[in-house]
Amino acid sequence: MKTKIEKDTRWKVTVALMMAVIAVLANTPLGMIQLPIIKATTVHIPVIIGAIVLGPLAGAILGATFGIFSLISNTMAPTLLSFAFSPFLSTTGIVGGLKAIWISVGCRIMIGVVAGWFWIWLKQLKVNQSIALALTGFIGSMTNTVFVMGSIYLLLAKQYAEAKEVAVTAVFGLIMGTVTASGIPEAVAAAILVFALGKVLLKVYNTSK
Repeated sequence: MKTKIEKDTRWKVTVALMMAVIAVLANTPLGMIQLPIIKATTVHIPVIIGAIVLGPLAGAILGATFGIFSLISNTMAPTLLSFAFSPFLSTTGIVGGLKAIWISVGCRIMIGVVAGWFWIWLKQLKVNQSIALALTGFIGSMTNTVFVMGSIYLLLAKQYAEAKEVAVTAVFGLIMGTVTASGIPEAVAAAILVFALGKVLLKVYNTSK
């Protein structure tokens, strides 16, 4: 039997390794999967898997890591909507900066929290592991899309409309279009990847206990 210190050390080392994976995905083309219509991000996959294998706290840490890299990326290589993800590009001062930090980092923390507790809930219901992995992958990915796009709509609708050069009344339709065209394919891809990778990593991690 491993001691508590050994288990804590193994947990920390595994979290650090997952953080390194996120760093690689966030800074290379590996962070994107080319789908027929759009590119789907894969950076949130280690967050979801980490939450499953290591728990909601690890998921939150990994989600924060994802968010920080997103914030840095949007600051260093800004795009049309980077103001929503970088406090340094805020068009509405400190308040806008805080909103950007929530969207880029806070919403990504929620991926790990939701995925971790959803996995625990499915285990308590004794759902088949394969099904539980796929469902958690899907829900974790949709958490990212819904929280990010929902927060943009609720907090930055006016600025989003100005950036897109559309009326504020059109923002909801654009947000829903993104959720449908990008969020759902990403969630399906996440379900497949979490199912495939999660089975292996759960077996390896549990075997080493």
